[in-house]
Amino acid sequence: MADARPLGEGDRIGAEPGGKPCPSLPRGKDREGVPRRALAAGVAALAVAPRTAAGTDFARIDAALDEAVAAGTVPGLVALVARGETVHVHAAGVRSLETGAPMRRDTIFAVASIAKPLTAAAALLLVEDGVLGLDEPVDRFLPELANRRVIRSLEAPLDDTVPATRPLTLRDLLTMRMGLGAVFADPATSPLLRRMAELGVAPGPRLFQDGPDAFLRRLGSLPLVHQPGERWLYHTGLDVAGVLVARAAGMSLGAFQRERLFEPLGMADTGFFAPTGKAGRLATVYWRDRESGRLAVWNPASGAGFAAPPAFEAGGGGHVSTVDDMLAFGRMLLDRGTYRGRRILSEASVAAMLTDAITPAQKAASPFFPGFWDSHGWGLGIGLVTAPDAISPTPGRFGWWGGFGTTFWCDPATDTVALLFTQRMMGGPDDAALGNDFLRLAFAA
Repeated sequence: MADARPLGEGDRIGAEPGGKPCPSLPRGKDREGVPRRALAAGVAALAVAPRTAAGTDFARIDAALDEAVAAGTVPGLVALVARGETVHVHAAGVRSLETGAPMRRDTIFAVASIAKPLTAAAALLLVEDGVLGLDEPVDRFLPELANRRVIRSLEAPLDDTVPATRPLTLRDLLTMRMGLGAVFADPATSPLLRRMAELGVAPGPRLFQDGPDAFLRRLGSLPLVHQPGERWLYHTGLDVAGVLVARAAGMSLGAFQRERLFEPLGMADTGFFAPTGKAGRLATVYWRDRESGRLAVWNPASGAGFAAPPAFEAGGGGHVSTVDDMLAFGRMLLDRGTYRGRRILSEASVAAMLTDAITPAQKAASPFFPGFWDSHGWGLGIGLVTAPDAISPTPGRFGWWGGFGTTFWCDPATDTVALLFTQRMMGGPDDAALGNDFLRLAFAA
């Protein structure tokens, strides 16, 4: 099922010294007259292409996606490509193998990590408000993380530590350099990694089941793996940033995002659960059994995991959303913080989000998927493409993938937002193949 329709209509935040810029904003001054050169640390021009769908072969995209569903690669999917004034949506397959309920454009998905930039944007709104500072210690709101200590090595006992050289900052959280996160090592060899798993705070597909205060207490009981700002470790910083936003705003993360982001952007189906009346639109989440190759239920559609308010609103991976809602967010970033003529986020904040904050030395010391750092970087809560890659010869894209099978990327060069939502969990980098094939077609010039 596919359709296409027209697309309806100050804070000095700079890149960290040494950060590599990702193409984002045009040169000149922002709405407050601040030189953008100072705000974006040399971020190159975002060339907003004429809003046309020319060059995008929607029929070819639909055929490729239908083939993936027919082959059983995924039970179902919803894809959206917004190029210029044209928005093309294709839904295929089912949202539940058990009931046979068909996928629809308004199906609600657990979107996992593609919502990390939603939490980063919320934090930057508080920076613009003067409530938070990117480079100020977070101790005032997160006392559990004050006076950090750093373990001498992964194999060391938990009490074999040295003092942290400085406090943690919001920039550390959003750039995922807080010193805790996903560590690609065997937990059996590390007392720290085993303890993270025992406390339920090790990054993974299972969301933390207790409240935000318990989450911070447990993290606070652990030493850091690395000194603050030293290396990039995936995920945990954005969950912590979500707690920081809630405490600094004096309301839940979901309430703050709804008031300052989701309602202004018309993101009516985005939050941390699908309430009564919408839960029936949730897609079942599946995982593939490596031995049998069959899909098994991870979280049933309308299951308790996303149909009721969670104890912990996980800013790094706990949201639900739809393709149209995430389109609004992506369009806002492409339009330098405005949406339908309304200012949502300052140009300075968008520039900061889209500037690579990870230095070459940090990338070399921060293992992720093979070859990732050759063409990618990380800004404030969002991934960046910094060099030509297998998807496009033109760098400058920004977005991310979600572990529950979601893909969200924006391309300034073609003025395109591309979203592919499936409900099959990723078990490794190869599981991004369908999404990357989709992106190649969506961003074709």
